[in-house]
Amino acid sequence: MTKYIFFTGGVLSSIGKGVTAAATGRLLKERGFSVAVQKLDPYINVDPGTMSPYQHGEVFVLDDGAETDLDLGHYERFIDIRLNKVCNVTTGQVYAEVISRERRGDYLGGTIQVIPHITNEIKRRVRMVGKTTGAEIVLVEVGGTVGDIEGLPFLEAIRQMRFDLGRENTAYVHLTWLPHIGATGELKTKPTQHSVRELRSIGILPDVIVTRSDYPIDKGIQEKIALFCDVDAEAVIPMETTPILYEIPLKLDKTPIADLMLQRLNLTARKTPDWTEWDQLVADVKRPKPAVNVAIVGKYVELHDAYISVREALIHAALANCVEINIHWFHSTDLEKEEGVEKLKEMDGIVVPGGFGSRGVEGKIKAATVARENKIPYLGLCLGMQIMVIEFARSVLQYDSANSSEFNRSTPEPVIDLMPEQHEVTEMGGTMRLGLYPCQLREGTKAREAYQQVLVEERHRHRFELNNDFRPALEEAGMICSGVSPDNRLVEITELRDHPFMLGTQFHPEFLSRPNRAHPLFKAFVHAVRERMEIKLEQQTEG
Repeated sequence: MTKYIFFTGGVLSSIGKGVTAAATGRLLKERGFSVAVQKLDPYINVDPGTMSPYQHGEVFVLDDGAETDLDLGHYERFIDIRLNKVCNVTTGQVYAEVISRERRGDYLGGTIQVIPHITNEIKRRVRMVGKTTGAEIVLVEVGGTVGDIEGLPFLEAIRQMRFDLGRENTAYVHLTWLPHIGATGELKTKPTQHSVRELRSIGILPDVIVTRSDYPIDKGIQEKIALFCDVDAEAVIPMETTPILYEIPLKLDKTPIADLMLQRLNLTARKTPDWTEWDQLVADVKRPKPAVNVAIVGKYVELHDAYISVREALIHAALANCVEINIHWFHSTDLEKEEGVEKLKEMDGIVVPGGFGSRGVEGKIKAATVARENKIPYLGLCLGMQIMVIEFARSVLQYDSANSSEFNRSTPEPVIDLMPEQHEVTEMGGTMRLGLYPCQLREGTKAREAYQQVLVEERHRHRFELNNDFRPALEEAGMICSGVSPDNRLVEITELRDHPFMLGTQFHPEFLSRPNRAHPLFKAFVHAVRERMEIKLEQQTEG
């Protein structure tokens, strides 16, 4: 029978439940078990696909096209697994399914209630993870904080699962925050005690309490929490903030959390964890390295989580190229007003990530102009590729009105246009080209050199494409369509012939990057960035 570990959070949100669940999953994988992770999100949206990044951060896309919470990116990167659509459940999905069944008459005229109908649907979706992935252990993170009214059906459902599956098949981990009072220099445990009391009042008794803090947690605090929260002292796991994200599994492995989970689930480790690769990864992060400066030009840069996979992919690629990466955030609307343009010219590389809507687009086009004219390495992701095409058409082909029909429906030169199958689509959610699609690489191109293979598969999330009517003119002027769909109908990668590295992808390569296996295109981009930095240093030395 599949085993389940449920993660809940207390005191406040954004304290690292997702990272803790991901790191715990890695610990269990290292002990020889197949693992999957699921996120239960209490919001009523069907998925985060139509939500503003300011509200929710990045939308992480899976192989099967599911638009999911950014925590699934943590799960995949830490554990090195590929998840599917059942791994992200929202209140919206649950209610939509139950109401749909009620309309069909599946409940035979019965009164539909939160218990048992909503909770049963939640439990059904939790159990689907083990069935569809074949995982022996499923880790389930409940979004939000204990005490939130919208999370109560999820908490009731996971409470019932201990009754349904038996104690030996379920375990509960509660993550809390220990606030530090500056005036007295104390860490306070009272919020944790109240949080656990709230959880116990629902009927869930945590097996392990993970305590997050920016300061060291001594034995006395652990014992106090154990005493007042009715858990063993060794089951209070201290987790002090670390500046190195990928050090968390190593730190967590020094605690008894993995052994406690296996003991609770009546399992025995099948092998001794081998952390050689991760130790090397963390050592590489800590090792002094030459620094490069890379700009991320976007319109949601106030919230860095809106580009979290891009940031992590750049960090992975920097490690692979033995450099330290300094990320500089440029708001595209500022560039429209010429603010920051001179600073942008000083960057060693420029990344323009994905996005929707016309706000800030001209600023992104300005960034592409800076990259092209100053021979600065450029990586465009989804919209970033489309921006690269628009800029090239305007500046090189002299198509002054070149644009995307997303931003100007009446443009006479729509170099970027709707895919044919998107013209009749009226709904916004889940209607784009989503998920894994193949891409064929052209011989003698930077893309082919980076991948070192002919056919690749990448994750997409878009509804506009390069307009094939303009493809011959673009290619004749020096833009290479270096990656296309196998039927040659859709352009997946573009690059400039006379540029050190100016490349755009219609897909999102950042979603498949891993800490110890940087994505080939990000790796090639940072390699070009490093080369530019070294040339600049040589010129300064000679000068």
